[in-house]
Amino acid sequence: MTITGFHHMGVVTRDLDGLAARYAALGFTVSPRSRHLLSASPGSPPMPSCTANQCVYLGNAYIELLGIVDDTAPAPWHAREMGTGFRILNFETPDAASLSVPGIPASGVLDLERNVEGGRTLRARAVHLDPRSTPEGYIGVAQHLTREYTRGGEHPNGARSLAAVRISATDADFDAIVDRYARLLGAAAASVFTVGDARLEIVRGPVTRLESMTVVGDGLSLDITS
Repeated sequence: MTITGFHHMGVVTRDLDGLAARYAALGFTVSPRSRHLLSASPGSPPMPSCTANQCVYLGNAYIELLGIVDDTAPAPWHAREMGTGFRILNFETPDAASLSVPGIPASGVLDLERNVEGGRTLRARAVHLDPRSTPEGYIGVAQHLTREYTRGGEHPNGARSLAAVRISATDADFDAIVDRYARLLGAAAASVFTVGDARLEIVRGPVTRLESMTVVGDGLSLDITS
C-alpha cells in the first residue's frame, strides 16, 4: 500500500450553505455546490446520494465541506451516521485497490462521481476502513482519477497548503491508534508521522477524535477544528 499524502479532510454538516459561508469568511475560496453519485458496494454503479459538497482546494489536499442535503435520498456511504464536524480523513494513494491493513476490515474499492464547474465530471475511488475500528473518525484512502479538477486555487487569506492533521486520543486509545497509523503508513510507530509534505500528529487528550487541521500560506498559519 502506497500513501503519497493526504487526499482530503471532511467536515460534515446539515447546513452546507452556512458552513461554506463560514469558510468564505475565513478568507478561503469555496467551490460551488456539487451533488454526489456513490457506489454502495464494490463494482456497483454510482447512485444519487443524500450528500453534496463544496470544497477548499489547497496545493496538496483539500477540505471537503460535506452536507447532508436530501434526507429522502440514499446514504450509501453512511453520511447520516457520521455526526457533524471534522469527521473524515482520507489519505491519497495511486492505487486504492492495494489497501491492506492486517486486522482492520475495509470496504473494498468504491466509486464516486460528481459534476464540477464547466460541465466536467470528477471521478475518484475510495476504500473506507471499518469505522468500528477507528474511534477517532471515518478513515480511508482515496485515488484521484481526475486530479486536474481538484487543483489548489487562490485564496484571499493567502492559504496554500495543508501542514498538519491532528488526532486527539485518550490514554486508553493512544497506543492502538499510533500502531494502526504506523501499519497504514508503513512507518515506525510514533506520535508524529510524515505524510507527503505534511504531518499527522497524534496527541493525548480527554476524548478520541479528529481534532484539527493546520493550513499555511503567505503569512498564514491557521488551525481549523471544524
